[in-house]
Amino acid sequence: MVDFTLTAIARDDLGKGASRRLRRNADMVPAIVYGGEKAPQSVSLEARELNKALENEAFYSHIISLSVDGKKEDVLLKALQRHPSKPRVMHADFLRVVAGHQVTVQVPLHFMNQEICVGVKQGGGIISHTMTEVEIACLPKDLPEFIEVDMAKVGLNDIVHLSDLKLPKGVTIPSLAQGPDHDLPVANVHPARVVADDTDTTESSEGEESAE
Repeated sequence: MVDFTLTAIARDDLGKGASRRLRRNADMVPAIVYGGEKAPQSVSLEARELNKALENEAFYSHIISLSVDGKKEDVLLKALQRHPSKPRVMHADFLRVVAGHQVTVQVPLHFMNQEICVGVKQGGGIISHTMTEVEIACLPKDLPEFIEVDMAKVGLNDIVHLSDLKLPKGVTIPSLAQGPDHDLPVANVHPARVVADDTDTTESSEGEESAE
């Protein structure tokens, strides 16, 4: 398991103007740390360090050790605001992790055994993913980096729903508690599109012309 550590600096200069100056002058990213029994705290992070961490998929659903002016606390990345046209992070939100308190996190789905999927190998179907991540709830100690979706035994025209996922111990999907309507599809195997035979089309056209 990868360990993520970020270094942040507490900041008192708040507001949109201060955030713009921070990004422009020091290549820093404004952020906020909230949750737990502490008051929300505004911080800034080095853009290069944050961008490097964001290249790893696990960072988005992993407990991060955030050092703010030398004081470390465990956090989760909860939100990112990106520039609409440039590859730049404008703002980040971090949630404090409290031992013994459940967290709700979006974790990626990893689709396994697609190459031996029954619906593909025997039925000639095609796999479609309707979701790439899922919201889970668990204690921090049980937080998985991803959830596996085993496609091996999925047949042609079959659908994998949220309720079909095998979750690690201590992990739940909150939306399932809201009723059957929230048991959304995750993936399916559907027939390949049938391409019309050019010969048949030509013969049909010629026949119509002869009839005229």
